[in-house]
Order: sequence, then structure tokens, then C-alpha cells
Amino acid sequence: MTTATSDDAVAAAAAAVRDGDVVVYPTETVYGLGADATDPDAVDRVFAVKGRPRDKPLSVGFAAVDAALEYVDPTDRAERFMRAFLPGPVTVVVERGDDLPPELTGGDPRVGVRVPGNETARQLADAAGPVTATSANRSGAGSVRRVDDLDPAVREAAAVVVDGGETPGGESTVVDPARGVVHRAGLDADAVREWLASETE
Repeated sequence: MTTATSDDAVAAAAAAVRDGDVVVYPTETVYGLGADATDPDAVDRVFAVKGRPRDKPLSVGFAAVDAALEYVDPTDRAERFMRAFLPGPVTVVVERGDDLPPELTGGDPRVGVRVPGNETARQLADAAGPVTATSANRSGAGSVRRVDDLDPAVREAAAVVVDGGETPGGESTVVDPARGVVHRAGLDADAVREWLASETE
């Protein structure tokens, strides 16, 4: 495991992701656990590192909305929502495309999309392609805002840890714009609800 804070950190993490490894990276909320979201084996490693049940889906991080649209199939309303709120601390549930494996979602045809409001996270996704976007902690444990607080098992499993300093904390709001459903109220939840109430198909 390598802990990196230099300009080469993202490049090292992206190379590790492309090699099928797991990395830790900062987001605008907490530290995330990243792997190649298009590789079923890499996705399985994330579940194993977290000790997460396979029926609890993982979200996917992208560098930009346009990059996400190459892998998912949102409704027109969902795409408008994505462009209104991303990048930012919102996870948007949309139809999963064929290039994202069912292992991500326990077979569910929908997947959560993140375009983080953290530049380092977006740089990683830009360099590595779609990466898993789930908190870098063991399942059931608290989220991590500093790399010093990573669980030893998570730290040991990560090929690269990108140290972006202490993150702001909080959690993303999870929303299905097509159905008008907020699955989890987190950051920006009030603005999300206002948009859902005001925007029609």
C-alpha cells in the first residue's frame, strides 16, 4: 500500500484501478473506496474489503455527467436533474447500461451515479474510468474523514491511498428523479426536494 499526496497520487491510483486493484480517495463528503466499476472481479474485491452484503449496491463515480451518460440510460427528467446537481453530494439512481456489471447492484437494473464535488475524485475517474463510489470503511462502521482513521484492513487492502486531507463529512442525498423518490436525505436534500416538486416531465 502506498499513501500519496503528491501530484503523482492520482496517476498512481488510476494505474492501480486499471490493474484491478482497490484504492482509497477523498470526496466532498468522506473517503471513498475505488475500483474499476466495469470489472466484476474488481467490484467483488470492494465488497470483500468492506465486508458488505452483495445485495447492497455500490454506486459509481464519474468525472462528469457526460462521461456518466456513456454508461447509464437516464430518462430525460433524470438527465436534467443530473445536470442541475452534479458535480455535488448527490447520488442519482438511473438505469444501468450494459457496460456496468450486475455485480455492482446485486442484479438490480438501476445504479447510483456520483460525480463528486471533489476535484481529486473527478481526476481519478477521468484517468481511470468509472470507479466504485462507496465509503472506505468496513460495513457497519463509521465513515472516514482522515486517512489516519482508516480501518487497518481497508488500508492494507488498498494499493494506493490518496491523502487529500480531512474531508468535510456528511453523506450524499440518494434520489431517483424519474420516480421522484428521495431514498436517503443527506447534503443538498432540501434543494433536491424543491427541484422534484417544481420540475415536471
